Amino acid sequence: MTPTEFSPATTTQLDRADALCTRQGGRMTQQRREILGLILDAKTPVGAYDLLEKIKTPDRRPAPPTVYRALDFLLEHGLIHRIERLSAFVPCTHLLHDAPGHDPDHCHDHDHDTCLHTAQFLICKSCKSVTEIADSSLLTTLRGICREQDFVMQGASIEVVGLCADCAAKARPAGKAARKQAVPSPS
Repeated sequence: MTPTEFSPATTTQLDRADALCTRQGGRMTQQRREILGLILDAKTPVGAYDLLEKIKTPDRRPAPPTVYRALDFLLEHGLIHRIERLSAFVPCTHLLHDAPGHDPDHCHDHDHDTCLHTAQFLICKSCKSVTEIADSSLLTTLRGICREQDFVMQGASIEVVGLCADCAAKARPAGKAARKQAVPSPS
């Protein structure tokens, strides 16, 4: 098996992810590392079958369950997120929340020696870009609601659909031009 080669920046993130898994009692296998690296390097959310195609070689033909097991592990350890709306995966931008210099005000709950992700995403319906945001007030609100309902939250994902700044800017001129044509100018 020849693993995919990654950039030094991605390799650094993979090494940190490996250390995080070890601290959590997990083991980052070569397969899991390769899947995570491909997700880290992807410019847009990536589906399981896209990952399967990327790891295939003439002498290695993994089956879908292999990829899904790796994805389950990466999800369980908070290294990636599943974007339900797109049936695809993105890296957790807070993957390295324990890295030096990382903002401690992130949407993770460490109260019970676990890392509770409350991922929030802005999904552009035009270009399919996904931005992970961290608003700790949402975590506080969700905790309060769960407490009131005697519900034990184990994770949460909020997906907001709209247009990213670039796509909204591209859409504006066309919309303004159409309105100007529809409204007659005073004579």
